[in-house]
Amino acid sequence: MYWKYVLKRIIIGLIIYVLIIFIYSVLFNVMFAVNNRYLLEGSIVSKIFSSWIDTLTFNYGQSNVIRSFKGETDVIKIVLERIPNTLLLFTSSIIIDIFFGIWLGIKKAQKAGSLMDKTTSIITMVFYGLPSWWVGLVMIMLFAFIFPLFPSSGILSVPPPETFLKRMLDIMYHMFLPVTTLVSLNFWGRAYLTRNIVLVNLQEDFIMSARARGIPERTVLYGHALRTSAPPILTMSILSLINSFSGALIFEGIFNWPGMGNLYWAAVQMNDIPVLLGNLSITTLIYIFGMIILDLVYGFLDPRIKIDGAA
Repeated sequence: MYWKYVLKRIIIGLIIYVLIIFIYSVLFNVMFAVNNRYLLEGSIVSKIFSSWIDTLTFNYGQSNVIRSFKGETDVIKIVLERIPNTLLLFTSSIIIDIFFGIWLGIKKAQKAGSLMDKTTSIITMVFYGLPSWWVGLVMIMLFAFIFPLFPSSGILSVPPPETFLKRMLDIMYHMFLPVTTLVSLNFWGRAYLTRNIVLVNLQEDFIMSARARGIPERTVLYGHALRTSAPPILTMSILSLINSFSGALIFEGIFNWPGMGNLYWAAVQMNDIPVLLGNLSITTLIYIFGMIILDLVYGFLDPRIKIDGAA
């Protein structure tokens, strides 16, 4: 029964989340006790369990140093105001990356062994080994200083535009360099993986049979091969989208982007334990929830996955 499979995955996900938050609580409270022993009141064990319960109920408390954009100290407000910025940058780039990566991967599989396939495979090997922070610095040097076409950092101009439309255009203007950097680095690898997945399915017997029956090549490619290849490609895409919630610590620092990665780095530098705990617990919850959704979608799409012992 599929509903049993759904219930089982949700329960397992919740158990994992509870255990991970307990580990976070132990680590951060021990860290706080070591660094600020003179501020510790009461037993550390009681602090661990109270922090564990508070975190599970989204009661993150007040930050020690870091403030929100409005000057507030509530940790949940500090973290939640950073998530949209991270999603705006990384999720946008990943959606573009998925679109171009899958499109190029299908073309490579369709023309496997051609000059285009070999050339793009070589480019993939070159770009896949480049660190994003280094490419980001090169892009800033080229297009913000040598050719001053785009801003080097930030999400808005100073002072920010007053109207909503101008504000959105200004954000897109500031997004161009980091999004271009992320897309140009990542979509090559996605295209290569998509190419290999689709190419394996193009060599299956049912594809040969479809071609022998005179089915148009476009229908064979998109209706048969791509449909069979959908589960692993979907897995790869959803995992990328899930990871986008946490941001990238170094990358956001280079472009001074006010997202989750930048917040995490600031909390580490300032030893702001409540913000660290709130940041990690929310990103962990999002990641586990995304993995549950992925598991359920995968189980629904792929009939070869056994549910409760039955195919």
